[in-house]
Amino acid sequence: MPETNCAIVWFRHDLRLSDNPAFAHAAAEHDQVLAVYCLDEDTAGAWRPGGASRWWLHHSLADLAATLSGKGVPLVLRRGPATRVIPELAETAGATAVYWNRRYYAWGIEADKAIKQALGDAGIVAESFNGTLLREPWETRTGSGDPYKVFTPFWRAYQAAGAPPEPRRRPARVTGLADPPASDRLDDWNLLPTRPDWAGGLRQTWSPGEETARRRLHAFVDSRLHAYARDRNRPDLDATSGLSPHLHFGEIGPRQVWHAVLAHEQANDGRTKGSETFLKELVWREFSHNLLFHFPGIFEVPIDRRFADFPWREDDEALAAWQGGRTGYPIVDAGMRQLWETGWMHNRVRMVVASFLIKHLLLPWQRGEAWFWDTLVDADHGNNAASWQWVAGCGADAAPYFRIFNPMTQGEKFDPDGAYVRKWVPELKELPTKWIHAPWTATPQTLEDAGVRLGETYPHPIVDHMAARARALDAFEQIKRDPSGGR
Repeated sequence: MPETNCAIVWFRHDLRLSDNPAFAHAAAEHDQVLAVYCLDEDTAGAWRPGGASRWWLHHSLADLAATLSGKGVPLVLRRGPATRVIPELAETAGATAVYWNRRYYAWGIEADKAIKQALGDAGIVAESFNGTLLREPWETRTGSGDPYKVFTPFWRAYQAAGAPPEPRRRPARVTGLADPPASDRLDDWNLLPTRPDWAGGLRQTWSPGEETARRRLHAFVDSRLHAYARDRNRPDLDATSGLSPHLHFGEIGPRQVWHAVLAHEQANDGRTKGSETFLKELVWREFSHNLLFHFPGIFEVPIDRRFADFPWREDDEALAAWQGGRTGYPIVDAGMRQLWETGWMHNRVRMVVASFLIKHLLLPWQRGEAWFWDTLVDADHGNNAASWQWVAGCGADAAPYFRIFNPMTQGEKFDPDGAYVRKWVPELKELPTKWIHAPWTATPQTLEDAGVRLGETYPHPIVDHMAARARALDAFEQIKRDPSGGR
């Protein structure tokens, strides 16, 4: 193919056209643009997209391809190691430049460096941009130049730096490559489950794509942002944004979210508790990605090295009960069933179920991290690893290990009428609210009237709360006595 003034835009975690720096640069500086997505499962290894993410990716790529086609730009799909695929495509297309938005996890960074080197050796420009975060991880450091390990000063530093740059509009005009290279068929990638098709709940819950993400953002800002600080911990209420999977796949960017909140503040009464709390959650995402960048082993290795010698148990039966929502603790079971059905779980419940796995069952946090990676539609590299380490007490700014959530009181506080449990654990729906979060404490007559037969229709608790709490604290004492550990 003859050489043209053509640029390749390599899409990754940025499946959108608005506020996409790599795409905007290509459209502004080149006569023709070729859009590419490479499904590189080899480089990611164990952290290739899980089942729920693959479902979302299929639909998001279909949406992106349709949007690009409307602008006359083809989306070429290729599968294989990006270190091979991208340089080969650049040569085949006669591209003079390849642009992409940066990744911040170790194997992605390593691959990008190798690709830049290969393209440079071939005389092809390779340039990357920030299309994923509000600010680069190396831009926010402590006074001594170290990365932040505590969120509150990190948040203050973000506030002091002022608002991030305003998001860019999508290019008004862009010309696609007239004779693009051959593309894989999306259906041939088999990203969707078939036998069995377990994705019915995902289809009912989600609609991937850039336009859906934009509408979801503005609906949240207009109707729920004002009450976010008050209601965000209530899984029985529709009080959160639901933007996490759209942010993970880059169907919307964090700058777009930030400035939508600022615009709402300016049009109304200024900064409110709801908007500040929501912006903090957005910066917590940044904090997680900063940890991902500065501590590349965060997926498997505890930041607090004392926990490398923690006396974890191995119990496949208990793990399976947790995964399947059969622990006998209603708030835990509700969360795990919501996850399996919809690919998502309310954040407050994520903390409860994670604490239960780690501290009640004494199972390694990496087991939970891996399960979430496979079942969450928002299985974000930074958030997943950093949040599991936070609950386990071994991460940066972590909750102390001895902070052990009581699943009964968590349910009573955040699901006070039992509506969340009744939805996801329907075998308990007739149980009076007084006993909904601890059905084993109800009288036999109450259970019989509600149609609940413990051990049959609903399991007995697989572990006693107080005994499990004592066991967890004893395990923590063991590593506290190890003088070789510590941060």
